[in-house]
Amino acid sequence: MTEKIETHTSKRNIYNNRELSWLQFNARVLQEANDKKIPLIERLRFLGIFSNNLDEFFKVRYATIKRIVEAGKMGRNFLGGISAKDLLEEITQTVIDQQAHSLNILSDIQEELKKENIFIIDETEVSPEQSKFISEYFVRNVSPAMMTIMIGELDEFPSLRDSAAYLAVKMVMSKEDETFEAKHNYALIEIPRTINRFVVLPQEGEKQYVIILDDLIRHCLHNIFSIFKYESISAHMIKITRDAELDIDSDLSRSFIDKISKSVKNRSVGDPVRFVYDKNIDKTTLQFLLKKMGIDKTDSIIPGGRYHNRRDYMGFPRLGRPDLQYEPKEPLPIPGLSLQGSLFDKIAEKDYLLHTPYQTFSYVVKFLREAALDPKVKSIRITIYRLAEVSHIASSLINAKKNGKDVTVQIELRARFDEEANIGYAELLQSEDIRLIFGVKGLKVHSKVCLIERLENDKLMRYGIISTGNFNESTARIYTDYTLFTADQRICKEIYKVFEFFEVNYQVKKYRHLIVSPHYTRNALYHLIENEIKNKKAGLPSGIKLKLNSLSDFKMIDKLYEASRAGVKIKMIVRGICCLIPGVEGMSENIEAISIVGKFLEHPRLFIFENAGDIKVYISSADFMGRNLDNRVEITCPIYNADIKKEILENFEIGWSDNVKARVISIKNDNAYLKNDKPPVRSQFKMYDYYLNKLEVK
Repeated sequence: MTEKIETHTSKRNIYNNRELSWLQFNARVLQEANDKKIPLIERLRFLGIFSNNLDEFFKVRYATIKRIVEAGKMGRNFLGGISAKDLLEEITQTVIDQQAHSLNILSDIQEELKKENIFIIDETEVSPEQSKFISEYFVRNVSPAMMTIMIGELDEFPSLRDSAAYLAVKMVMSKEDETFEAKHNYALIEIPRTINRFVVLPQEGEKQYVIILDDLIRHCLHNIFSIFKYESISAHMIKITRDAELDIDSDLSRSFIDKISKSVKNRSVGDPVRFVYDKNIDKTTLQFLLKKMGIDKTDSIIPGGRYHNRRDYMGFPRLGRPDLQYEPKEPLPIPGLSLQGSLFDKIAEKDYLLHTPYQTFSYVVKFLREAALDPKVKSIRITIYRLAEVSHIASSLINAKKNGKDVTVQIELRARFDEEANIGYAELLQSEDIRLIFGVKGLKVHSKVCLIERLENDKLMRYGIISTGNFNESTARIYTDYTLFTADQRICKEIYKVFEFFEVNYQVKKYRHLIVSPHYTRNALYHLIENEIKNKKAGLPSGIKLKLNSLSDFKMIDKLYEASRAGVKIKMIVRGICCLIPGVEGMSENIEAISIVGKFLEHPRLFIFENAGDIKVYISSADFMGRNLDNRVEITCPIYNADIKKEILENFEIGWSDNVKARVISIKNDNAYLKNDKPPVRSQFKMYDYYLNKLEVK
């Protein structure tokens, strides 16, 4: 079905705004929290993901739009036909609506939990026995970690930590109190981050009780402020979100690690962009706080519920209730590739594809562990963007260095919100004399590749890993990604060229197989799309299938619109931002798009071109975003192995057939679920069965 719009009136009619499209994605996450078919504790975790996503959105995207407004610019071209000022207002209203919806969902979940004998109680519902437990827990665990600031009579308001949750305490002082001159006095209690937000209380029969740390502190307010005389005391939650942009100074005398470290520290005092408060807070307390903090009209001021930082629901206790969680599925092995023998021997024979989390990430760790021990291995080169908190990848690299291998690590210190972790790993690797490369000036290195050189029969053989996702054991359990293991010397030679570029940036390499950003990806994709247009006009088989995290580059969208107008059928699975509007007559009637949000986070990038019947398949680290095409080092890799190509094509069709967790992307922006008369297909569950079946057939 196609829709009609006036395409000549404004950019807003031909592109979705990036920020509003992202909020639509987060609305899909909220839909998961609202889905009664999903286990209850998992629904709480989706609420946590929704909240965490929103925090990052305000730190980065909202902050960017705010800077445009403060610079006195409209930003219409950059923002797709909407002024920056209008966009800030639309974002704030959208978020207020979503937050209200999320609170209703939370209330519904809590009612359902009660039916399961799980009670989340507040300080007004505490029994005498629970009160004794809470008081002891507070003195032993909470009080030593808590910071309380008396702000009523401070000349200078303290700087609040980004995204930390605070209880704003108001005391109405009694006439007998001589400590303060003012009748009303105020304090801030920072909710400790080092203590689990959910405190499990002693079980009573079949009933399980949980109290949120905020309420546990509220229960103990009289203990905290016992030295003061007051008539009444109240506490309401507030939270401030700050601009997370890194400002890296140009001091040439300081190392890059030092510069990033300083910039990350400065982030904690960045300009405020969002202030969230308990809507039940009294007006005098609210006005006092806004005035003291210098919150103005360009900031997003959002009335919220009793609790903020609902991202903590991602860590809601399991309570020994597996029936209220997803059934765990063990990651499967790759058919024909044993973790017991040598991976090098097997990969030398043919390429293998790993699809996490359906298959085990242990292959990546095993590959590096084997390389660390193998006397034939001479060197290891790897790019690192995000590592697990406890990384077997890092320990394998250190092990390799201790065994005399030449180890080179390109580590991206500017990976958003992982800067501090990456600095720590950089310092650890540096202390082991591992050679580090800190990227390319003006570019982030977002590609995920590893190259191992091995001396075999006096000849240097190269083995490569190219992945759509990070070398991260933790995210590999919840992100779907492809990782190619290859000894194809055509590919491996060009991976080596990428590492040469990291070291000598002014030399732009030429590639025949890999497509590498920032120099070639945009034009290569244009050429591939042009080829489909040409084939369509010539009456040859044509078509494009894309799987992306985000699609926001207007020029790339225009190219896809051009292909659609030429009659090229385009199918897209886009998890997040989609600025392209599918199904519009005269513009995109040949484009269909869906978004899948489910148990796992869809993360791989796939580009499939019909190519007159000789199908071309690529895996990539790059989305169709300006930053990936023009401002990052990204690698798009062709799939030459026929079996792997067939597997990826079948995977795409499984995703495309989803009619349970797929939402239709359309001009309506209503996140409508894809519904049809076919048997229900939940693609992520079917994908696991697909790989299980391959093992059984083998």
